[in-house]
Amino acid sequence: MSTTETWHLEGKDVVITHPDKLYWPKEGYTKRQLLTYYRNMASIMLPYFQDRPVTLHLFPRGIEDFSYYRRDMPEGAPSWMRYVDYKTESDPHLIQLPLIDDAAGLIWFADHGSIEFHLWASRAPHLDQPDWAIFDLDPGDRVDFSAVLQAALRLRDALAAKGVRGYPKTSGGRGLHVYVPLAAGYDYDTVRAWVKSVGEELASAYPDLIAMPHRGTHRGTRVTVDYIQNSIGHNTAAPYTVRAHPGAPVSMPLTWDEVEEGRIRPSDFTLLTAPARVAQVGDLFAPVLEEGWRL
Repeated sequence: MSTTETWHLEGKDVVITHPDKLYWPKEGYTKRQLLTYYRNMASIMLPYFQDRPVTLHLFPRGIEDFSYYRRDMPEGAPSWMRYVDYKTESDPHLIQLPLIDDAAGLIWFADHGSIEFHLWASRAPHLDQPDWAIFDLDPGDRVDFSAVLQAALRLRDALAAKGVRGYPKTSGGRGLHVYVPLAAGYDYDTVRAWVKSVGEELASAYPDLIAMPHRGTHRGTRVTVDYIQNSIGHNTAAPYTVRAHPGAPVSMPLTWDEVEEGRIRPSDFTLLTAPARVAQVGDLFAPVLEEGWRL
C-alpha cells in the first residue's frame, strides 16, 4: 500500500503521507477521510480564514496519542504559504503566524497532523481590532447540553434587547459559541469588557443557569460565559473545523430555531455527516462575514 500520494489543488501539488493512518481508532476513521473532508469543505471554510492567524491543534498519531498546539509557521512550510509577523508584549521575538488562503494550505496543515483549526477574532494587518465578539458558553462537568441551549437562548434575547444579533454554532465539544459580527474600530479591551458585561447581566438574571469564569470553570452545574476568549492572541475553533474527540464531531453553525427546539446535540455533526447538512441548509454562519454591529 502506498504511503504517499500527490493531490493537485488549484494549481498546487500537496504530497500526502500515510493517508490510511488511523486517526480515530475506535471509529476506524483515517487521515484520508479527514483530508477529504477538508478538501470538500474548503470553499465553505476558507472565507472565515481570510487574513486571520490560525492556531493549529496537531495530533500526529491520531486522537488517542499526544497532541500539541502550534501558532507559528513550521520549518519546511511551502513557499506559497503566507504568514503575518506578530510580537507579544512579553516576548520581543517576532512570531510568524500562519495564514491559510486556499484548499492547498488547509490540506497541507491537515496532512502534517492538524486535526483542528482555531482562528483569531481579528484579521491582518489590524490584529488588534477584532471584527467578531465571541461568547463561549462553557458547561460545567454536571451540565447537560440542553442547559447550554437554554443559556444560548437567554443570551440571544439579551443581545436582541441591545439591538444586536448573534449567530450560534456548536464548539464541536460540549459547549456552544455565539458570534456577534462587529463594525470596524473596536479594540480587544472594549470587546472583552462588553462581552463580560453581557455575561454578568445574564449571570445575575439567571444565577442557577449561568455563571462567570472562576476557578473550576469546567466544574459544577452552570454554564460559564467565557469572555476571556476576546483577547489578542486567543483563538476559537473555526466554523466547520473537525475536533479531535470521539466520533469526529464538527463545529457546526445552527439556526436559532434548532436551538429552541432543543433536540440537537454536538455529536449530530461529524466529518461524515457535516457535508450533507451544509449541502442541504447552506452556510448558516455567512452573516458573521457580512454584518457589522455597533456595540
